[in-house]
Amino acid sequence: MLFPIRDSIRSRIFPIVNTAIIVVCGVAFAYQFTLGQEVEKLFQAAAFIPARLFDSVPPAAMPVPDYGLIGNLATMVASMFMHGGWFHIIGNMWFLYVFGDNVEGALGHFRYLLFYLGGGIVASLSHAAVEASSVVPTVGASGAIAAVLGAYLVWFPHARVRSLVFLGFFITMTEIPSVVFLGFWFLLQFFQGTLSVAASGQAGGVAWFAHIGGFLFGLVVAWITRKTGRAEPASPQYRVWYHN
Repeated sequence: MLFPIRDSIRSRIFPIVNTAIIVVCGVAFAYQFTLGQEVEKLFQAAAFIPARLFDSVPPAAMPVPDYGLIGNLATMVASMFMHGGWFHIIGNMWFLYVFGDNVEGALGHFRYLLFYLGGGIVASLSHAAVEASSVVPTVGASGAIAAVLGAYLVWFPHARVRSLVFLGFFITMTEIPSVVFLGFWFLLQFFQGTLSVAASGQAGGVAWFAHIGGFLFGLVVAWITRKTGRAEPASPQYRVWYHN
């Protein structure tokens, strides 16, 4: 298992959108915490539910009105700012903190916001394509963050990621090329996703295909914007290499 500590590229701008997303997610989680057991009602009403998108929700399982296309899109966006627990939000926000600033620097503030939201929506649709009948609420920013990771891989393949490496009970810290770190991360999502295909969508768990769909979305958008010159990744003078 790998966990990032920091990357080797200093952001060229202050990542105001990335920071705002982290703050909003933190505030939303604090609000969830105040709800106690009632948070389940919030998830049922505001989180994305694949079966609701396809109008296949049994009335007894989901006593809510038909949301329609706009309503389902709204739940996809709302889901990005809700989380299922402390480890869920801390892990997500830390990955976003480490990798999001440089992606925002490459796209600019407004386009980064659109990219982030678009990545989250594509991630939700990817999850729904695999779990179309699931009535389990889907929450978390992982799909949108996966899009950020995909873009980072295209724009900063030679960056280095100072990481904690967990090998059973042995833990060490080392620098890993971003292409290796993110490639390993994606392969792990793909492997776990393929194993989960046979599992029932009613049991909950990790939405692996949301991660896969978001990551591929980030790869494609980054490749297109790089080819068309619509994104400006950091030039070499922005790189700061850390040493062991």
